[in-house]
Amino acid sequence: MKRVVIALGGNAILQRGQKGTYDEQMSNVMKTAKQIADIILDGDYEVVITHGNGPQVGALLLHMDAGQQLYGIPAQPMDVAGAMTQGQIGYMIGQAIRNELKRRGVEKPVATIVTQTLVDKNDPAFKNPSKPVGPFYDEETAKRLAKEKGWVVIEDSGRGWRRVVPSPDPKAHIETPIIVDLVEKGFVVIASGGGGVPVIEEDGQLKGVEAVIDKDLAGERLAEEVNADVFMILTDVNGAAINFGKPDEKWLGKVTVEELRRYYEEGHFKKGSMGPKVLAAIRFVEWGGERAIIAALDRAVEALEGKTGTQVVKG
Repeated sequence: MKRVVIALGGNAILQRGQKGTYDEQMSNVMKTAKQIADIILDGDYEVVITHGNGPQVGALLLHMDAGQQLYGIPAQPMDVAGAMTQGQIGYMIGQAIRNELKRRGVEKPVATIVTQTLVDKNDPAFKNPSKPVGPFYDEETAKRLAKEKGWVVIEDSGRGWRRVVPSPDPKAHIETPIIVDLVEKGFVVIASGGGGVPVIEEDGQLKGVEAVIDKDLAGERLAEEVNADVFMILTDVNGAAINFGKPDEKWLGKVTVEELRRYYEEGHFKKGSMGPKVLAAIRFVEWGGERAIIAALDRAVEALEGKTGTQVVKG
C-alpha cells in the first residue's frame, strides 16, 4: 500500500465570506471528511493529514487582545496560539473523519498529534519578519504596541497596521517517531497543523519562538519523514498556472519537476499564495517522492488518480 500526505487548504475549514462560527467550520470539515473517507476506503493509500490554521490563529489573537484590554487576562505567545489551534482543528477534522468512516460501516482509529516543528535559530527569517499576523491597528496603536512589546509592525495594503513575525524554514518535526509509529499501526494521523509549533533548540532544550511556519513547506517535510509516495496539496483552485490572470494564462497539468522549478525561478507564483505550494511540490519530488499534486479540494479523489490538477513528476 502506498502512503499519501494530504495538505488541506483553508477552504477545507473556512470558506470565503463566512464568519468562522463553529457550525460553519464543522460543516466545511464534514464535507472535507467525505473526500478523505473516499480515499481511505479506496484502499490504495495510507493517509496522513496536515492543515492550515491562519484564520483560527487570527481569531484567537483577537480574542486574547480583547481579553487583555477588557479584563487584564494575559495574552499567550504565538507558539501557544499555534498549539491551541492545532488542537482545535485537529479535534474537528479527526472527529469528522471518524464519524464519516463509521457511517460507512468502517471502524478506523484517527489521532491528532500536536506537533512541534524544529527551525534553525539562525534562519535569516528571524532578521526579516515578513508574515502578517493578528488584528489590524491604527498607526498610533501599532507603533505603541511595537515599542511596548518589541514587535515589528508594517502598514498592510492600505487596510491598517499589523504585526509581522518571522517565517523560518521547517527542518524537522519533533514528534516524527510517534507519527510514523501510528501510521504503521493503521491510524489516520493528523499532524503538523498550521506548519506546527515553531521551536528552536538551545543547549539541548526546545524553546518555542514567535514565528509562523508555512503549512505546505512543513507538510512537505512531514511527507519526507513518513516516507510518503505522494504529497497532495488541496486548495481552492485546481492546480498551478503560469502567467496567471494574463491573456496567455496556462494551467499546468502533468509537469516535470525541472520544468516547474524553471517556472518558479522565473517568478510565476506569488509568494503569499501559490509560491510556497509550488516550492513544496518541487522539494518533495526532488527528495525522491513519486508525485506531488496541487488540486482543488472537491476534486481530491480524481487528482489522486492522476486525472486532474497539477501533477508534478520526475523528469
